[in-house]
Amino acid sequence: MPTLNPIRRTAQFILLALLVGMAANSAQAAQGISQYGKPKYADGFAHFDYVNPNAPRGGTLTLPNPGQRTSFDKFNPFTLRGVTAPGIELMFESLAEGSADEVSSIYGLLAEDIAVAPDHQSVTFRIRPEAKFSDGTPVLAADVKHSFDVLMSGKAHPRYKTTFADITEAVVLSERSVRFNFKNNNAELPILAGTLPIFSRNWGKKADGSIVPFEKIAFEMPVGSGPYLIESFKAGKSIVYRRNPQYWADQLSKPLNVRVGFYNFDRVLYKLYSDDAVRLEAFKAGEFDALVEYRAKIWAKGYVGSKFDNGTLLKKAFLNHNGAGMQGFAMNLRRPIFKDVRVRQALGYALDFEWLNRQIFYDQYSRINSYFTNSDLSANFDGPRKPTEAELKLLRPLKAKYPQWVPDAVFEPMPPAPSTKPPASLRQNLKKARELLMHAGWQYRDGALRNEKGEPFRFEIVEDGGFFLRVISAYMRNLEKLGVQVDIRTSDFALHQKRMDEYDFDMTTIRFPDSQNPGNELWDRFGSQAAKEKGSDNVIGVQSPVVDALVGEITKAQNRDELRAATRALDRVLWNSYFVIPQWYNPTHRVAYRKEMRYPEPPLYYSAEPWIMQNWWKEESK
Repeated sequence: MPTLNPIRRTAQFILLALLVGMAANSAQAAQGISQYGKPKYADGFAHFDYVNPNAPRGGTLTLPNPGQRTSFDKFNPFTLRGVTAPGIELMFESLAEGSADEVSSIYGLLAEDIAVAPDHQSVTFRIRPEAKFSDGTPVLAADVKHSFDVLMSGKAHPRYKTTFADITEAVVLSERSVRFNFKNNNAELPILAGTLPIFSRNWGKKADGSIVPFEKIAFEMPVGSGPYLIESFKAGKSIVYRRNPQYWADQLSKPLNVRVGFYNFDRVLYKLYSDDAVRLEAFKAGEFDALVEYRAKIWAKGYVGSKFDNGTLLKKAFLNHNGAGMQGFAMNLRRPIFKDVRVRQALGYALDFEWLNRQIFYDQYSRINSYFTNSDLSANFDGPRKPTEAELKLLRPLKAKYPQWVPDAVFEPMPPAPSTKPPASLRQNLKKARELLMHAGWQYRDGALRNEKGEPFRFEIVEDGGFFLRVISAYMRNLEKLGVQVDIRTSDFALHQKRMDEYDFDMTTIRFPDSQNPGNELWDRFGSQAAKEKGSDNVIGVQSPVVDALVGEITKAQNRDELRAATRALDRVLWNSYFVIPQWYNPTHRVAYRKEMRYPEPPLYYSAEPWIMQNWWKEESK
């Protein structure tokens, strides 16, 4: 056999490598992909099932401030400092859009097709040639790469760097093709890449051609591809968005399926009110169109009057199938006073949920019993029971390697949150709490609970407003019976958020967002690295090698069974570590609205405010 000369042999090796690389990275492109199995909607679908494709367009949707923010000082939602204007998400889009009636699927929005590599180490998006930013420039692969690079830099909020940590880079393949490469085989990563918010490289560019550094962009007009533009705003108190007459998805020859039935209002106006009482009275006076209510007492007693009697105003509790997640009083583990697990467990015995539900909540709530409440991912979903073999396969090696980080209780049925239902009582619970505190070195003397140094057990509860004060006061009275001294401090949303970002608190109320398919966001919520980064979701300060390992198992899950085993194992560890004093949940969204408002049947999984903004419409009076 003749010998090839070295140059020719090298050329053949390069050609072979290119062919192998092409085969490894080629995949059949589709508009939709799912983390597990096939997506619900096939290519060419007309619209999502949960929208009204014939919803009329027009009119103005007027909404109050979502959440507790009472002002805003920037338009940039991607940086750490400051408070973002409500509704700013109307100006930005991603490569793909999630579906609200299935778990973890996405469908091309800015991208016309999506291709996951056979080895699952990358995903490629081809951008629609019609996609344009609000300044008329096309959305290009270079803009996608720019968005990824900026969000992963130190200029953006740290949560992006944590959430997208397993995406190594965005690679421009051509003008409209971009590939995301992954660190590992994680079925969630193509979904995450598709939901990356995209903005133009021109955002922050001045008339003289200079660029405002991203971390300093505040009121510079966003350059995104979303359906609305900012029409006007008033000193942090109101903001008006108007439909972009040149919105790219409205210019297509055929309706874009993921936008049919969405964004039916010509204008969206947010009015920010100083407090909840003023907001409710403004609604009754006809100042805005819809209001989501989170407080049971106000829902039961405040939404009454002649306009409700004559049908001008309506109220309804809309059922949802969202996982309720975790809501509770979170302790800051960075504080020495909360280091001992016995202390954290004892403080939970002082919360009398049954009394609160009866006296304050009008029996509208159920008790949180998991970090994945109301979901099959909860270790309590099918009742208290010991771990399955799949869960034990994860927990046993971790117990052997990190015995101090895996409570013995994880191998038993999940214990319920403390209850005062007979035959139990608050008195019995406080006795259990006192015993736990005694074993942790705290005893009552000289008028207070003290440690061996004589220091009193004292901490502060911080909240962003006064609506929780009745709950905290009731809880504080029970703590005082143990000799615990509690200070309460309330502040406006901006100051409270600053304290949370800097972890400057002892105890506060947390509400972890719902997720039907948890994954990489758990690194930001419970990961050890996130606990060290200001502004992360890990306000508790969890730094556990066991929690890190189980979050890793969740992100590596290849099917729903593996995901279920990993989340339930994590649930057992978190629950039995007593980081949070669990509160309550309600499987409905309580919405009051004007009679002109119309809506489709709600999807399975949704948040109330985005559903109203995206899928409702108004029937104008004739």
